[in-house]
Amino acid sequence: MSGQIPVKASTDGIAASARAAQKGKGLPPVHLWNPPFSGEIDMRIARDGTWFHEGSPINREALVRLFSTILRKDKDGYVLVTPVEKVRIEVEDVPFVAVDFDAEGDGDAQVLSFVTNVGDEAVAGPEHAIRVERDADSGEPAPYVMVRAGLEARIDRKSFYRLVALGEHQDVNDQSWFGVMSSGVFFPMIPSEELD
Repeated sequence: MSGQIPVKASTDGIAASARAAQKGKGLPPVHLWNPPFSGEIDMRIARDGTWFHEGSPINREALVRLFSTILRKDKDGYVLVTPVEKVRIEVEDVPFVAVDFDAEGDGDAQVLSFVTNVGDEAVAGPEHAIRVERDADSGEPAPYVMVRAGLEARIDRKSFYRLVALGEHQDVNDQSWFGVMSSGVFFPMIPSEELD
């Protein structure tokens, strides 16, 4: 052994490493970082987008935003990653919630721009798909939009109702679907025949 003392990952240490790695206003290049795995940390993102540490909500918005910038989805789950460490966290559904959107234009020229609970923006289109899952038992829809690098946001209820108001019917693989257009892409939500 080299005489190094193992260090348990802490939120303060991860935050300090993340701040040190921040350069400019853009997101840090987490896809380029491959530090050793440091284990799991008692951090959880609830379905409603609330971040928890050791069972208590993290109420500092700036800290949540900082952690969100170093979040990455790996094959084995969600991790917070810095140039020097990587820790696994729990995510109940997806890490973000789309809390609002703007719609500009109409028809094929319509563009839907979403904003998340941590301030990320995503323009729905080829690289930021909208998808809808339906609960097998209740049939209730759960809509999502891709934000960045495999990280999705669940579209909140009020925004989903607004999306539905913008919906239209189109044929997809010889079947009529109800969905929305954005950036020239049609995103199907539900087969037309299933609408009341």
